[in-house]
Formats: sequence, C-alpha cells, structure tokens
Amino acid sequence: MEKKGQLYEGKAKKVFATDDPELLIVDYKDDATAFNGEKKGTILGKGVINNRMSNFLMQLLEKDGVPTHFVKELSERETLVKKVTIVPLEVIIRNIAAGSFSKRYGVEEGTPLKQPSLEFSYKNDDLGDPLINEYHVLALGLATKEDLDTIAKYAFHVNEFLKAYFLKLDVELVDFKLEFGKTSDGTIVLADEISPDTCRFWDVHTHEKLDKDRFRRNMGGEAEAYQEMMRRLMGQ
Repeated sequence: MEKKGQLYEGKAKKVFATDDPELLIVDYKDDATAFNGEKKGTILGKGVINNRMSNFLMQLLEKDGVPTHFVKELSERETLVKKVTIVPLEVIIRNIAAGSFSKRYGVEEGTPLKQPSLEFSYKNDDLGDPLINEYHVLALGLATKEDLDTIAKYAFHVNEFLKAYFLKLDVELVDFKLEFGKTSDGTIVLADEISPDTCRFWDVHTHEKLDKDRFRRNMGGEAEAYQEMMRRLMGQ
C-alpha cells in the first residue's frame, strides 16, 4: 500500500492518503497534550504503545461484534485503516468517578458508579469540547437518532468487554473516550484509538494510575506506566 500526501496532523497522530481512496495510513506520534492542548510534552515510545495496543484491542472487539476502522498494522507506529467521516462527538463511558466527573458532580475520585454512565462531548477544540446532550446533537444535526442509538449500543458493548478483559490483567477500567465514524456506505464503526491516552487504567490492588493522568497531573513515570500497560496486555 503506497503512502501518499499527509491529509491531517492532530495532537497524537498524522493521517496520510494511500493509492486506495477508501484506505488511510495513521502514524502515531510521541507528542502528549492535555487540557485542550494547553499543556504539551513528549512521552517516549507512546506512539508505538498506543498503535499496537489499539490494534490489538480493536481486533478483539471485531471478533466480539463491534465493527472498527482497523485493517492492518503496517509497522510499530503505522496502521492501515478504513477512511471514515468522524461523527463529531467524543463518547465517554465511566465506571468509576474520576477527573472532570468528580469535579463536576462533587463525587470523590474512586467512587464506583451505580451503573456505567455515557456522556457526549462536542468535538470542537475552539469551544473546549463542551458536554452535549442527545437533544443538542439532533438540533445541531451532528448525528441522527439512529446513529446515536447505534453508537450508545456499541459503546456499552465495548465497556462490558474491555472491563472484563482488563480485570483479568489486574487493571480497573475507570473510564474511557471513544470516537466513531461512518464508512462511505454509511456503516458506523469504532475509530480513533483505545490506549492509555484515551482510557483511565488503575491497578486493581494499588490504584496506581497507568495512563495519561500521570502526564496531566505532573506525577512523572508516564513512559513506565504506558510500558506496564503494554506488558500486561501483550506480554511485551
């Protein structure tokens, strides 16, 4: 598959065209950002870990009935994916109170929620990715009711599968962000990534943070935490 011109560069990835209009190449970077890009840094080896972990998990989810954009891992940092039009929503599932949820609702971090919660953020950096409800989404024409129902169904399915999978690795899946896209025929698929950048992972026994919170909160040890998640997930 021949790599053509760069189409896009985001906070964590670059996207390239290929000689097939339906396929793209995603290249994962080591750059780290937080607070809508206000904090910037580098986590050594992050791109390799996020690429390989995402691909591993997406293949598991495909087998469990969740369609994804994954096609083929090309190298440690590059993956071939289906071209999709991203639905402009961040889909956040929470199992345990943490981060902005704790601040917003005055719930102590680490409090288990009585049931998983789903929230949408409007994907718009200029506006700071504000929370948005289903009525707003429909009013703004960002997605249809059918789209939202499909996305919610897949998101909760991903949660149940990953929660059980990570628990076997002594990891609590606290919360995570997903993105979905539509292929050229209108099929909704899981896109973007599933990694320590987009998930909160806590060690079951010590509650040690094994994710990007170490960067956000100036805790240090980010590279080691990402490597530990890679080791637990893939034995590497």
